[in-house]
Amino acid sequence: MKRVRCPKCDHYIIFDETRYEAGQSLVFKCDECGREFSIRIGVSKLHNTQKKESEQLSKTNTLPDSEKAVGSIVVIENVFHYKQIIPLQMGNNVIGRYQKGNPINTPFETVDPSVDLNHCTLNVSRDKKGRLKYTLKDNNSNTGTFVDNVELAQHEQRIISDGTLFTLGASSIILKTQSDE
Repeated sequence: MKRVRCPKCDHYIIFDETRYEAGQSLVFKCDECGREFSIRIGVSKLHNTQKKESEQLSKTNTLPDSEKAVGSIVVIENVFHYKQIIPLQMGNNVIGRYQKGNPINTPFETVDPSVDLNHCTLNVSRDKKGRLKYTLKDNNSNTGTFVDNVELAQHEQRIISDGTLFTLGASSIILKTQSDE
């Protein structure tokens, strides 16, 4: 079961998405205010673009080290968005809400107002032994960045590992690291 929110009065309407096919348009009439609005079932354009980029990165081993995928973040599905898997690259991965024209390199699609456009940064580097190291820091966001339900302090950088759960606003994200070969 999925729910959509009326754009006029914010009342939720619940429907069974399994009864419809991808690409199908649905029209709803709000019981509260009477407004009619439509949605389209399917995957977002951003998700398709990210999927294509991820496939290209995984097929190509000739990319320079700074452009190779070195793990991913999994944005868990909630009322604001669907599950998304976003590849990470060496260096700074600036994570935040997708908006056209936003210059960050690791956006995810959400309508969650508690996620900033430039919420946090996940740096991927190598330690002295050449192993991948993942360091998370908050970018002075309005709602903070939480690792295992503990808020990162201002200017704090926390090393995280595979399977670490961190939260931006109402969005939970899991780190999936790349195994060193």
